[in-house]
Amino acid sequence: MTGKNEAVQAVWTYIGLLVLLMISVGLRLFRLGMLDPVLMLVIAAIEAVIVFLFFMRVKASNKLIWLFASGGFLWLGILLVFVISDYISRSWWR
Repeated sequence: MTGKNEAVQAVWTYIGLLVLLMISVGLRLFRLGMLDPVLMLVIAAIEAVIVFLFFMRVKASNKLIWLFASGGFLWLGILLVFVISDYISRSWWR
């Protein structure tokens, strides 16, 4: 990519992140019950993917970078499953 295209892409990525931020702040004004944390996590995941693909330049990288980046997210998912299963299995939670 040329310098101008990268700058335009960075600006659009930044605007997209700001829009998602405004949506997440706007969702806090409404009481959606159990749907509220789910929507917030979905928005946070979308923001993380945008940062991952564009600001970290993984989208324009070769397959080896994709492999290691995907492995990192897989490992994060495994750790989150273990943490959540440990939290749910505690006796004080019930």
